[in-house]
Amino acid sequence: MQIAQSHVLLDACCILNFSASGHLLEILQAIPAQVAVPQVVRERELKTLQRLENEENEGATQFEAAIAQGLVIVVDFKSESEETSFVNYVFELGDDGESACCAIAVHRGWAIATDDKKAISFIQREISQLQIISTPEIIKHWSEKVALDASILRDALRAIRVKGRYLPRKNHPLLSWWQAALTDPDALEE
Repeated sequence: MQIAQSHVLLDACCILNFSASGHLLEILQAIPAQVAVPQVVRERELKTLQRLENEENEGATQFEAAIAQGLVIVVDFKSESEETSFVNYVFELGDDGESACCAIAVHRGWAIATDDKKAISFIQREISQLQIISTPEIIKHWSEKVALDASILRDALRAIRVKGRYLPRKNHPLLSWWQAALTDPDALEE
């Protein structure tokens, strides 16, 4: 996985998926760029992670630890033009998190990590210069970088599916890799 920019903004869906895996800190450490989260995403996502924590998930604790360790920086709008773009994107996307990620990424030249179908379609149509990275790309990169045991990867993907309620879309280029990792560890060699 190549990230052409110095920073990658994580949307709420990616944070939730990585937290659900049980390996948030390790996944963040594997990302080859500074990871950032908009303040609005932090506020919204932390509430979701705290709810999951009540279900024996350490997501909120790990997310705060990631911030404390500098694995994730929290950013807010730093210009009127970012705020204006945010408002315009909210009108298009109907979601503060994706809109904040897009606005900040556009103005700072950063990549964005999201799995939101509407946001991806909007970015590809309206702001195609943004690099979009998905949960499967990041998970695959992490698993390869640390030579992750197939059973640990399988458990992480299952947890993402169950706790994060995420599966790659049918046309995702890494869908077959994801399915193989869930079912047959030897298929990962393909």
